Amino acid sequence: MTVQPTSSRLPVPDALMQAHSDALHQQIKAHIEQQGGWISFADYMQQALYTPHLGYYSGGGNKFGIGGDFVTAPQISPLFAQAIANQLAPVLLETGGAILELGAGTGRLAQGLLQALHTQHQLLPHYSILEVSANLRMRQQESLQAGLPAELYARVQWLDRLPEQFTGVVIGNEVLDAIPVQLVEWHGGRWLERGVGYEHGFVWQTRPLQNEAGVAHIDAAQLPEGYLTEVNPAAQGLIASLAAMLQQGLILLPDYGFSAREYYHPQRNQGTLMCHYQHYAHDDPLRYPGLQDITAHVDFTAMAETALAHGLDCAGYTNQAQFLINCGILQLLQQINPEDSAHYLPQVATVQKLLSPAEMGELFKVLALSKGISLPLLGFLQGDKRHQL
Repeated sequence: MTVQPTSSRLPVPDALMQAHSDALHQQIKAHIEQQGGWISFADYMQQALYTPHLGYYSGGGNKFGIGGDFVTAPQISPLFAQAIANQLAPVLLETGGAILELGAGTGRLAQGLLQALHTQHQLLPHYSILEVSANLRMRQQESLQAGLPAELYARVQWLDRLPEQFTGVVIGNEVLDAIPVQLVEWHGGRWLERGVGYEHGFVWQTRPLQNEAGVAHIDAAQLPEGYLTEVNPAAQGLIASLAAMLQQGLILLPDYGFSAREYYHPQRNQGTLMCHYQHYAHDDPLRYPGLQDITAHVDFTAMAETALAHGLDCAGYTNQAQFLINCGILQLLQQINPEDSAHYLPQVATVQKLLSPAEMGELFKVLALSKGISLPLLGFLQGDKRHQL
C-alpha cells in the first residue's frame, strides 16, 4: 500500500538550506534503492536526524531557542536546572558519583546543574556528556567554557559512547522523544509496518509487520481500523544499556509522553509523531529532510517495564509540574526580589510555562529509575503516579 505524504503550508527554505536538504534527500533515496525500494520509518528517521553533516542534529544550524525550531525547559528558565539540582544533590552524596548527561543540547542544563551543585558545596569528580552530534558538541564546549568558571569547566568531559560502568546520576532531558520509532498500523485484523519508499519523491508504503514482539503490549481488540501509532524498541534498548551500565544511582528522564493506557487510546488514532520546522509544528516527516526535527511522544510504561526487566527499580513517575514543585522551584522563585520587576516578572512567566497544565506542566513527565539507593526521592514525595504506568 502506497500513500502520498500530506502537504503543509510551511516556509520555503532559502537556496543554501534547500541544497542541504536535497543532498540528504538524494542520500536517503540511494539507501532506499539499495534496500530494495523500502526502508522502515525508524531507518528513515535515523538518517533524517543523524546522518553525519546532513542530518537535522548533525548538520549545523540553530535548533534551540528563539532563533531555532523549539525551546527546551533548561532554556526557558534557569530555575529548572536549580530545581533538578535539589533532587540530584542527595543522590550524589549517597553514591559519591558523578553526572552523565545524554544529549546535552545547548549545554544550558549542564551549566545550570554544575553551578547549582557548586553553590551547595558539591564539586563533582566529573560531568560527562554523551553527544552524538559533532556540531552540538562544539557548541556545548564553546557555551560551557564561556559560562562556567575554569574549575568547573575542567570537570566536563565528552564521550562517544556509554561507559561500561557508571555510578551517580544519568539525566536525559528530552532524549527519548528523539530516538527513531517504528510506525505500525492496525489493518484487517493484523499489524502492518509503515515505511518509506520512493516514487518521484518519498512516499509511505506499508508491509506486514515482521516482528510483532514490539506490539504485544498493545490491546488491539479496541482499536479502530487504520489505527496508526508508534513503538520504540530502540529507546527500550537504551534503557537496557543504561541498566547494564549503572552500578548505583539514579536515571532521571524528563520528556513528553504518556502511560501505555493513554498512549494507545483508541481515539489517538494517528499516533503522536510530530515535526518542528522554523517554529511550525506539522505532521509530515517526509518534507525537508535534514531541516526539521522529528519526534514522537514517549511510552513511559514501556520504558518502566524494560527497566524492571533489566534490574532497575522504578523510583518515581509524575508530571513535570509536580516534580518541579516538589523540588522547590516556587521557593527558588521567592528568592528573587519582587521589587526588581525587570528580573522578577520574566521569571514568573517562565515558571508559569514550566508548571501550567496548558503549557509544559502536564504533558511533560519525569520518570526516575534507580539501582542501589535507599533515600526517598524529593521530586516524587507528593503526586507519585507510578500506579498509572
